[in-house]
Amino acid sequence: MESDELPLEQLLARFEEGTKLVRVCQARLAEAELKIQVLEKNLAGEPTLRPVAAGEAGVASV
Repeated sequence: MESDELPLEQLLARFEEGTKLVRVCQARLAEAELKIQVLEKNLAGEPTLRPVAAGEAGVASV
């Protein structure tokens, strides 16, 4: 982008693509953080995921 080798149209397209990718990555990160937050240990001391209630998810889809 900084080298001025690409036309403006291509720069805009790449910027839009980058913006979409950032949103996808942020959504995936939020999902991973949620899974980490709900990790619990079962009676045997092994980590398990408990089901997440619908209102508890709070992760927007992209």
